[in-house]
Amino acid sequence: MSKKTVADIDPRGKTVLVRVDFNVPQDEAAAITDDRRIRMALPTIRSILDRGGKAILMSHLGRPAGKGFEPALSLAPVARRLGELLGQAVALATDTGGVDSIAQAQALPAGGVLVVENVRFNKGEKKGDDVAYVNGLAALADAYVNDAFGTCHRNEASMHAVPVAMKALGKPAVVGFLVSKEIAYLSDAIASPKRPFVAILGGKKVSDKIDVIKNLLSVCDHVLIGGAMAYTFSLAEGGQTGKSLVEKDKVDLAKQLIAMGGSKLVVPLDTHCADDFAAGANKQIVKAGEIPDGFEGLDIGPKTANQYAAIIRGAGTVVWNGPMGVFEMPPFDAGTRIVAEAVAEATRLGAITIIGGGDSAAAVEQMGYAEKVSHVSTGGGASLEMLEGKAFETVAVLDEK
Repeated sequence: MSKKTVADIDPRGKTVLVRVDFNVPQDEAAAITDDRRIRMALPTIRSILDRGGKAILMSHLGRPAGKGFEPALSLAPVARRLGELLGQAVALATDTGGVDSIAQAQALPAGGVLVVENVRFNKGEKKGDDVAYVNGLAALADAYVNDAFGTCHRNEASMHAVPVAMKALGKPAVVGFLVSKEIAYLSDAIASPKRPFVAILGGKKVSDKIDVIKNLLSVCDHVLIGGAMAYTFSLAEGGQTGKSLVEKDKVDLAKQLIAMGGSKLVVPLDTHCADDFAAGANKQIVKAGEIPDGFEGLDIGPKTANQYAAIIRGAGTVVWNGPMGVFEMPPFDAGTRIVAEAVAEATRLGAITIIGGGDSAAAVEQMGYAEKVSHVSTGGGASLEMLEGKAFETVAVLDEK
């Protein structure tokens, strides 16, 4: 990519402010249940520390309302886990660019790491128009690094206004290794895919992926549809969907996409349905569009899974965003599992395979395939916007090579 990276700056004796994405899942006891996003940031952090720099990290966690500190959404557990992974103490500031952050930043030793508290505790974060908040963060360090791919599609203060402010002060603003890798994989997949290029799209709503489907139909050889949005396509083809989740107001749109896609757009042949959203419910496998009254579709059926697997195994490039069914609840994980196995096999055969974050990333992690594909994205929404063909202002503002 054309942007400078953390490798292009000299951090020796300097403090580097890094926007990371540590929005990790936690259980009711605030224990982190998946630390992948923290682990993915380690190469950038270690690059700064190993070359004699100090790292100040900022992130959001959850969706606080910008009304101040919320104990349940504190980054304290994240700082502890990061310290374990780095094998060193990690300090935590009680504010974000305020008095405590400034004091701890000034006291930070060479090779030290400081995490400032959840950026979304501040009302100025979402809009990016609080000058005092932005300037407080910009004053903490000598350089800025964006390594938060999962938030690159959001022009929040820590993502956009802060690097702009730091650049105005003559400070470098670059991308981290994770963002560089994410953008390279996703942009190359769209710009120059190894063919056949297969996209797999699941999830609940057609409306969430309209622009993605349109863009991918223009560049892909096959677009495979799964998840609950498949039932809206069934409805558009005159099928019966029982009590499945459908978007009745998007039926005309689904008809347009079917017409636009032609043979490229592949919809399910069969459906695994049940009379209740429960593992112990009465189950049936029926033809797509023949879901009985009182039943709801919860997964693609075996014929569909095998058809999709055959297409995937022959691919040169695969992009997958969204599971095929309710993968968290057996036996409705079967379709997602068969697709995941096929993606892993395609990778072994030489394909470039990209899992586009969100639930599909969670599924391959849970099923043990995360290390058997080319790349698992850390950003669901961001990866979708890249697949739509959008550019990120948060990256555009950073230094060019």
